[in-house]
Amino acid sequence: MAYPTSVNSQITDAATPVSHRRLIAILRGVKPDEAASIARAIVDAGITMIEVPLNSPEPLESIVAMKTEVGDAALIGAGTVLTEDDVERVKAARGEFIVSPNCDSAVITKTRELGMGSWPGVLTPSECFAAIRAGASGLKIFPASIIGAEGIKAMRAVLPKDMPVYAVGGVGPDDFATYAKAGCDGFGLGSGIYKPGMAADEVSKAAKAYVAAHDAVFRD
Repeated sequence: MAYPTSVNSQITDAATPVSHRRLIAILRGVKPDEAASIARAIVDAGITMIEVPLNSPEPLESIVAMKTEVGDAALIGAGTVLTEDDVERVKAARGEFIVSPNCDSAVITKTRELGMGSWPGVLTPSECFAAIRAGASGLKIFPASIIGAEGIKAMRAVLPKDMPVYAVGGVGPDDFATYAKAGCDGFGLGSGIYKPGMAADEVSKAAKAYVAAHDAVFRD
């Protein structure tokens, strides 16, 4: 199955030949000494966008390790990014996109200035439009389970059609079809794909299940 190269522009401004499934693996708690093997397992399973939250142990070291391991085969970014200084540190570590739990216009602006994709966390129409005005590449509806698919459907009706919307938080593979029907373009995957202490083969198995669910919904 081929995935549209236009998805690349939703994540980062960097030129890349890789086409990406509409899935971002969120590896909260990953450690640098396991980062490369976990990233390889996820990429080999078919997920090529990986987020390392900054409240993980030595997250910038993990980003460097992952990028060194997978190169241009995947996009590596950072999550839980709260300040402009954090954005600059992620850029220096070769990070390619920024995800935040909140909508901070200064963080969005700095991210875009540095040529990275910006995915702020939003939950209301006001936050969505503030993020869009600041230059967001896409919207992270978080926590998505709070407003559910019907809430996202209502917001989607007023949002620009070309603005990517990803559901994050409390959405599993069994929910993909419902949320996609409501207008979600993709999903962020948290503890369902990785918890601290999981071995690479366990992560691979979980990633493959998400890939199968994705491919069943987003067919060409």
